[in-house]
Amino acid sequence: MGLWTFLEGLLLLANGLAILNEERFLAPRGLSFSEFSGGKTKSFKGQLIGLIYATQYLRVPLILFNGISIILKLVSG
Repeated sequence: MGLWTFLEGLLLLANGLAILNEERFLAPRGLSFSEFSGGKTKSFKGQLIGLIYATQYLRVPLILFNGISIILKLVSG
């Protein structure tokens, strides 16, 4: 597995986290950000919620990285 394949995998993971809907998917599973806004952010569940919301917040750079990845795939074959 090369570095490019690893980076593509991380990009796909970030895309998957960015499209999760809070009302339809996260809240019924107890992963709502409003539940963990207190001092519980040190737990693994709190860290996971923080990661999900960070990827949702950075959607514009994620779109740019997706575009760069697509262009590089088209050029390199």
